[in-house]
Parts: sequence; C-alpha cells; structure tokens
Amino acid sequence: MNQNLSIDEYNALEEITKLPKGARPSACISRNSKRLIGIKLIAHRRDGSFELTENGRQILFIKQCINGLRAIAENPDFELSAPVATFLGKKAHIEIDAGSGKHRITARGLECLADIEATIQTSATKGLGKKP
Repeated sequence: MNQNLSIDEYNALEEITKLPKGARPSACISRNSKRLIGIKLIAHRRDGSFELTENGRQILFIKQCINGLRAIAENPDFELSAPVATFLGKKAHIEIDAGSGKHRITARGLECLADIEATIQTSATKGLGKKP
C-alpha cells in the first residue's frame, strides 16, 4: 500500500465501485487499468469488466478516511459515512461533541492530518507527489 496514485487513478478506482457488473468500463478506467492491475488494486474479470481487489478496497477506504478528516477539520457540520465515522472514532481521530452532537476532530486527528500533509509535501519535493 505504498503506491503514489494520481487523482485520475483514484477516480478510476471510485468508478469501478459504482460500475454495474458486466458494464463497459469508462475511458478513465480503461486508461488506468494496466497500472492498477499491475499493482494489484484491481483485477480483470472473465467478462471483460474490472473488480477491486482487497488492497484496492483498503486504498479507497483510507482515502475516504483522510478526506473525512480533512472535511471535519474544515467544517464540523460535514456528515461522514457510517464506516468512516466508526473507524475514525475507534482510532480516536474524531469524537462526538456533547453540546452539538456533531463530529469534532481531536488533537490526535489534527496530528495525523499534519503528518499526512508533511508526507505529501516531502513526496512532492522529491517529484513523487500525487496528492489524493
């Protein structure tokens, strides 16, 4: 799970999750399929369609968690999906504010976001950065 994926590759993974079984893949999926198959994030089915591997599902979930943390940091009114909220709550990155009943990012969550941003900046300076 150490791949640097482009925004287009993340979009292809998202589209695969929404693609009906047996449907023709979009241009975005087709354009990125060779690399995503090579790094084992998607698999080619016999009918010509694609499916996410377990690693692909994990990558997407991590991306959703990072995006959720960023969204809560900017706007406490943002509604997280149930699995993301549960995961971030168990990891103590967010908590429910007793007064408003809304999610609020914790110090640990802010620290995690700072680490993520620092990693992205370091990768970008090395020429590897492809911000998710």
